[in-house]
Amino acid sequence: MNFEPRAGRSLRERAPPLLTDLYQFTMAYAYWRAGRHQEPAVFELFFRDDPFGGAFSLFAGLHDCLLFLRSFRFTDEDVEFLRSVLPPVTDPAFFQFLRGLDCSGVTLRSIPEGTVVFARVPLMEVAGPLAVVQLLETSLLCLVNYASLVCSNAARFRLAAGPKRKLLEMGLRRAQGPDGGLTASRYTHVGGFDLTSNVQAGFLFGIPVAGTMAHSYVTSFTSLAEVRPQTLVALNGADPVDIISLTKDWLSRVCEFLGGEPGKICEGELAAFLSYAIAYPQNFLPVIDSYSVGCSGLLNFCAVALVLCELDYRPVGVRLDSGDLCRQSLDVRRVFRLCGEHFSVSAFDSLIIVGTNNITEQSMAELNNKENEIDVVGVGTHLVTCTRQPSLGCVYKLVEVRGIPRMKISEDPEKSTVPGRKAVYRLVDAEGRPFLDLVCLAVESPPEAGVSLSCYPLMCDSSLVSVTPAQVTCLRQEVFTKGQVTHPLCSAAETRVKVQSSLQTLHPRHKRLQEPDSYTVALSEKLHHLVIELQKGSANNSNFLLAN
Repeated sequence: MNFEPRAGRSLRERAPPLLTDLYQFTMAYAYWRAGRHQEPAVFELFFRDDPFGGAFSLFAGLHDCLLFLRSFRFTDEDVEFLRSVLPPVTDPAFFQFLRGLDCSGVTLRSIPEGTVVFARVPLMEVAGPLAVVQLLETSLLCLVNYASLVCSNAARFRLAAGPKRKLLEMGLRRAQGPDGGLTASRYTHVGGFDLTSNVQAGFLFGIPVAGTMAHSYVTSFTSLAEVRPQTLVALNGADPVDIISLTKDWLSRVCEFLGGEPGKICEGELAAFLSYAIAYPQNFLPVIDSYSVGCSGLLNFCAVALVLCELDYRPVGVRLDSGDLCRQSLDVRRVFRLCGEHFSVSAFDSLIIVGTNNITEQSMAELNNKENEIDVVGVGTHLVTCTRQPSLGCVYKLVEVRGIPRMKISEDPEKSTVPGRKAVYRLVDAEGRPFLDLVCLAVESPPEAGVSLSCYPLMCDSSLVSVTPAQVTCLRQEVFTKGQVTHPLCSAAETRVKVQSSLQTLHPRHKRLQEPDSYTVALSEKLHHLVIELQKGSANNSNFLLAN
């Protein structure tokens, strides 16, 4: 199924051209008033520090940026609202200019979405008429910042979980609003999660959805008398079976075998399980900790699951949502094996155990260090809200106007920008591992495999280093020009594959969740010398851009 039209409509509704800061319009007016609005300009989007104390990030949000650029234009209603909020001295002709504005003159060059990226590397280059590319700033930052952050967070959870355990994103109720929830569902899937509980995300983006029941469903029942209907037809049968009597019989046998105490079994919980099993006999996966896992929930599950097996259905498994998940999962798996062997039911060998209980990156990593039988982990709050770091801090900076390099020079060296239009190359060693990203001026010849080059690592002591790459990859490509997307839009599933492929090439020392080795980003000699030249020019009061 093609989900692109749905995703496009959703993006236009969530990110119209007015989703920006007012000062973008006041600057655009000032450019227009001065006759500078058509001057060719270049901006770059990048972030200054890798998130979550790690050594990498993932670039995400390009898909949404391209949809945004493609549909960028102001309606009459938009323009009338701007007329009401801009200062009354604004020339009325400016609003006619806005009404005819689009991105037909904009070119976007970008690193592919789903690529592992690093601090200070320009992710996107936005070139076009000065007023237009200025107006795009806030919207593009909004579309990239959170998408990249939550995608990177998901990748860290995936690294902590290992490659085999299935991961379920279930953070919609804790997300920062509906748009935050949708963005989280899409980009956590891209970052490595397998499933989402978010139905709208499944509808828009084709992400597999999953979910069965909450504790409220279980606690809403009090007795078996509430079970309706009280019969179920076997999978290959024709006549209804009295499922209440059959369940009581199986529960008695389970209690006798496992030493369960009938007096401690919650009848309402059993009724809830039965009612759900009648509704969805092929999708039976209840939460079993509403009361007591060992004294009630697990026994009730086994009884209902054995009934389903007798009627040729296959129960799916259970969910644990409280307590020591590792220890409980071991107990549950032991009971499954015992029942499977004792009652000769092979379906019990494939029952899954889902764990959901305020999972963090740290507790996910601990699962791999403790013995457990958890097959699927559901993560919500700490995934979608990125509790360890609420923002990636992407910025959008001017680097060229009328073909002349521009640079922000700050008293804080970390806030200084790198001037000029650039090319970005990833240098790879003989083992196929990236070891350095090289930022050059666009007019420079590209580095060559097997040829030594000298460069200046960023945020170091400005010492020149010499490296010889075994392979060289040009990271950025043109993806939008003349109002059209020029590179195929990828689905969430396709970008997800790219993420895992990109992460696979990264050396383990850069992927460590704790105390990773920093990855090197460097400037070419020519670019480094340009920076020094502009800094000296600023000190001599030349007309280069200064810090605010």
